Amino acid sequence: MSPIQWRKSSYSTENEESNCVELAQIPDAAILLRESDEPGTVIATTPAALRALTRAARAGRFDQLSR
Repeated sequence: MSPIQWRKSSYSTENEESNCVELAQIPDAAILLRESDEPGTVIATTPAALRALTRAARAGRFDQLSR
């Protein structure tokens, strides 16, 4: 079994104080998500669910949460 290859956004910096979401795909097609400052906490989802989340975020459906 090969190690999980985590990927960060290209907008993320290597600064230790810069936290970001990291993603990885595992062989059974699940998508793993974690926050860089809490690497031991991992959430698994499907590609379809992740696409739905990113579409909703881009459409502004969560904007009211940051007010």
